[in-house]
Amino acid sequence: MKKLLFSLIGYLITVTVFAQSERPNIIFILSDDHRYDFMGFTGAVEGLETPNLDRMAQNGAYFPNAFVTTALCSPSRASILTGQYAHKHTIVDNSAPVPEGTKFFPEILQKNGYQTAFLGKWHMGDADDNPRAGFDYWLSFRGQGVYNNPTFNINGEQVKQPEGSYTSDLLTDYAIEWLDERDEEKPFFVYLSHKAVHAEFTPAERHRGVHENTPVVTPPSMYLTATKDSPYFSDREMPITSPVNYQDIPEWVRKQRYSWHGVDHMYHGAIPFDEFYKLYLETLLGIDESVGRVLDWVEENGLTESTMIIYMGDNGFSFGEHGLIDKRHAYEESMKVPFLAQYPKMIQPGSTNDNIVMNIDLAPTFLELAGLAGSKPGIQGQSLFPILNDPENQWRDKVFYEYYWEMAYPSTPTIFAVRTDRYKYIFNHGVWDINELYDLKNDPYEMNNLIRSEAHQEIAKRLRDDVFTWLENTGGEQIPLKRISYPKRDHIYQRTY
Repeated sequence: MKKLLFSLIGYLITVTVFAQSERPNIIFILSDDHRYDFMGFTGAVEGLETPNLDRMAQNGAYFPNAFVTTALCSPSRASILTGQYAHKHTIVDNSAPVPEGTKFFPEILQKNGYQTAFLGKWHMGDADDNPRAGFDYWLSFRGQGVYNNPTFNINGEQVKQPEGSYTSDLLTDYAIEWLDERDEEKPFFVYLSHKAVHAEFTPAERHRGVHENTPVVTPPSMYLTATKDSPYFSDREMPITSPVNYQDIPEWVRKQRYSWHGVDHMYHGAIPFDEFYKLYLETLLGIDESVGRVLDWVEENGLTESTMIIYMGDNGFSFGEHGLIDKRHAYEESMKVPFLAQYPKMIQPGSTNDNIVMNIDLAPTFLELAGLAGSKPGIQGQSLFPILNDPENQWRDKVFYEYYWEMAYPSTPTIFAVRTDRYKYIFNHGVWDINELYDLKNDPYEMNNLIRSEAHQEIAKRLRDDVFTWLENTGGEQIPLKRISYPKRDHIYQRTY
């Protein structure tokens, strides 16, 4: 009781100080498709060195249980900016337009005295790259953009970049230039939104070949659905320490193995898996260097104590798990993301915070840091303040996930899921297929579907009820369908409008 009282007093004092005096700066760095464990300090990838992400973890906190609500670019980015689930903000795929009247949290920061800058990939609605509300400075590009020799929309003007330039470097250059020229009397919010490491992976020339000799790590679940036609069939009997249920693998997962997002026909056979894997690692090095340059600038300008820096991925990425690549599905490597936070006034350097955090938590956290808690109605995430002040504070015990079927990639169904600290329940909606239940403690690779286990029926029913109660309580009982025009690509879809 005494500990709780002191924590509450400290929390209130912190909020009061932020609200009335300091007005901390905020730097948010977002990468694209960065897998949660592909950082040097995790030891997950032999030979991968990310000294600057490692440095950020040493200076702040690493959150190993960070999740997105939807593992897809536009919905995840909209959830970051609104603090809402995709079914609430309704930007449910990469082409859905932003509803009129939608307010993103940078608008509130801007109206309350913050200088605001956006640099990089916006990618919502796939409409244009024109400046959006809430930013004093705007630098972006249409859609996914390109890695080399890009053209940027800078405050409404199309500016061609020099020959031989690389997008990750350029975005960092412009961010630091803006920081150098800012009004030093005002707090700032910088949103540095990288294109990397989105496919098609393209490293900077200085990084090309760095991982040529790095061994390729393939997960045990890569061989679950391998057939005699698969190049991985001969390796199927690799040692597996956790139990395997070959019978209850969803049919859509089996079929996706030989598809655009499957290891046996990835991107229509355009690139071998090993090359794909190594190019990803090399492209990631540009992100690490960008983070290092930002950290250097903050330190050199004496702003370490007064600046919160958060690094996050917009969604995860599969490298062969269940025979899949890409994201979208609800397996761990898709919905988990890297999450690092640095702010010495609240965060213990070198700490690991095991609490479950989500992308919808960023908006309320940043607003509270600016003394603007409660200024944006409709937020469904939670400010991270309680667990930044004291990681032992009571916090959420589960995370919910949703993905909506896309016409452009029809082999993945609509999915709803709930994950606790031990179990995950996946509801595959709209297909005649089996649902899924995994015991993550005993089955971290999600290879033993327990949905028909007699001993787990009560758990399955409870988690299924949790999913539909969550949808009911958060306005998600109807799928937000949108009028979307897709290109006429008959060679892929065999159909027109």
